[in-house]
Amino acid sequence: MSEKNHVTTKWLGNMVFESTNPSGLDLKIDAGPDDGGEGKGFRPKALMLSGLAGCSALDIAGLIKKMKLDVDDFHIETIADLTDVHPKFYDKVVVEYHFHGSDLDEKKLQRAVDLSVEKYCGVMEMFRRFAEMEIKTVFHDK
Repeated sequence: MSEKNHVTTKWLGNMVFESTNPSGLDLKIDAGPDDGGEGKGFRPKALMLSGLAGCSALDIAGLIKKMKLDVDDFHIETIADLTDVHPKFYDKVVVEYHFHGSDLDEKKLQRAVDLSVEKYCGVMEMFRRFAEMEIKTVFHDK
C-alpha cells in the first residue's frame, strides 16, 4: 500500500483558510489585497516554493550531519517565474544553495546538493514535471 498524506483545509471566512498538516501544526492561507484578501496568511504558490526548499533543505541538513561537515550557515533562495496566462504556474524555477563557513568542503557539499536534487527530494521531482529547474550552489568563505 502506498503512503498517503491527508490535509484538511477549512474556510474561516472571506478569503482565509486554515490548513492542517500531518505534523499536527496548522497554517493560514489568505489571498493578497489585490485578490480580495487581507494578506494575513501564506499564498498557495509561494507555499509550493517553501515546500520545495524545505524538502531539499531537510535532505541536505541530514547529509551535513551524516558527512560531519563544518557549515556555519546554510540557506536556500528559490526564485520562480510565473506564466502570464491563467491558470498561472511556475514554468522556470531557480534554486540557489548558499553555504557559509571558514572551512567548507565544497566537493562534499556539492555532493549533498546533487543527492538531494537528483535522488532524495520528491518535491523537486514533482516540480520537474512542470517547470524548468536551474540549480546553483554558492560557497561563502568567512
